[in-house]
Amino acid sequence: MTAPKELRVSKDRRLLTVTFPDHQPIELPAELLRVASPSAEVQGHSPEQRVTVPGKRNVAILKIEPVGNYAIRITFDDFHDTGIFTWNYLHTLGHEKEARWTAYLAELQEKGLSRDR
Repeated sequence: MTAPKELRVSKDRRLLTVTFPDHQPIELPAELLRVASPSAEVQGHSPEQRVTVPGKRNVAILKIEPVGNYAIRITFDDFHDTGIFTWNYLHTLGHEKEARWTAYLAELQEKGLSRDR
């Protein structure tokens, strides 16, 4: 996947719009980006270690920094900043957004957790 031609954070800092060349813009809520962070803190080092992150309904994006020519690092207002979001991962999140969101909500319910903490 090539680099996006535009990355835009909404004024309320709760939505990242990613536009890849020759693709429709992908809108990714900050909450989804935070709970699906590719960091080891969230993903673990194996599928069994993956963590369901509650309480991020109102999380916002503080800043975005480039990582080489292949990714960005997003700092959220809860100061989580260890995930490296590659272009491929952002593209995949955009195309799997609904399925991942539904799975996340089901995990929260199954574990008795809340989007509000």
